[in-house]
Amino acid sequence: MVYYRPIVMTDPCRPAGAHTVAGGGCWFTHAERMERGGSSGLVTASDIPADVLTRLTEPRALVSGVSMDSPRIMGILNVTPDSFSDGGLFREPDAALAQARQMMADGADILDIGGESTRPGAATVDVNDEIARTAPVIKALLTQDCAPISIDTRKAGVARAALDAGATILNDVAAMTYDADMAQVAARANVPICLMHAQGDPETMQDAPHYDNVTLDVYDFLAARIATAEAAGISRSNIIVDPGIGFGKTQAHNLTLLKNISIFHGLGCPILLGASRKRFIGAIGNAPHARDRMPGSVAVGLHGARQGVQILRVHDIAETRQAMSLHLAVN
Repeated sequence: MVYYRPIVMTDPCRPAGAHTVAGGGCWFTHAERMERGGSSGLVTASDIPADVLTRLTEPRALVSGVSMDSPRIMGILNVTPDSFSDGGLFREPDAALAQARQMMADGADILDIGGESTRPGAATVDVNDEIARTAPVIKALLTQDCAPISIDTRKAGVARAALDAGATILNDVAAMTYDADMAQVAARANVPICLMHAQGDPETMQDAPHYDNVTLDVYDFLAARIATAEAAGISRSNIIVDPGIGFGKTQAHNLTLLKNISIFHGLGCPILLGASRKRFIGAIGNAPHARDRMPGSVAVGLHGARQGVQILRVHDIAETRQAMSLHLAVN
């Protein structure tokens, strides 16, 4: 199989004939041609097969009413006792609601609410406990003028309860491999679902992860999960993909995926990048504590935006919004 990674540009001096990346503000004239045997160098956009070029360039559908024509910010709200960065801070409903309001004031386009930590080594949470943590917060938020709400869960039962409470996006870190019923939940509700790559489950995923070619292995996994979703009745226009930075990956794997992230535009879906405060940022940026990784997280987010990524899932919303505003102003 041959893969094409667009060489994404943001320069305002755009040449005639350049192709727009996924209907957004980035463009490309060339792509890297990649195979399992290695890269075979640059090709012009005219050398890319028509069906691949269409997927690289066609505008993405709205995600719960949010346009994907420029980078959007998904704010992380963990109502858990043990998430790696903010576990326990927003476990109580009043604290969660206050944080959600602050996130929207800071510029979050989407709120992603999770009731089960997926940090390395985390244990599985009972479905009823996860529902008890998340559904009341979602229901309370819907009494206000609220951004679209995503439920971060692997479990169909939690997803159903969240949708009943008012969530309109599903974010499944297991890409429907943990609970096969998730596909039917998404199909019947006709809502967007984010399919993320992870090698192993949270308890074991960092135990010596290995890939033959991390970029192409992740690409093929996501392509297969998209096919499964479509077979279950989920439209590709309702699918978001996430390469799963930090989920069963070494630092080298994470960096390789970030360098090659534009290849995932070839799947024809919005790309979500969730690298906020991850361990590799602390390792490279000399920040052992997650709370001190904001600058590195913003840097990675801006890299994603320059590669045409549509959704940045972050903890530090105000800082990311400010950086993104400046990025868009000068590009």
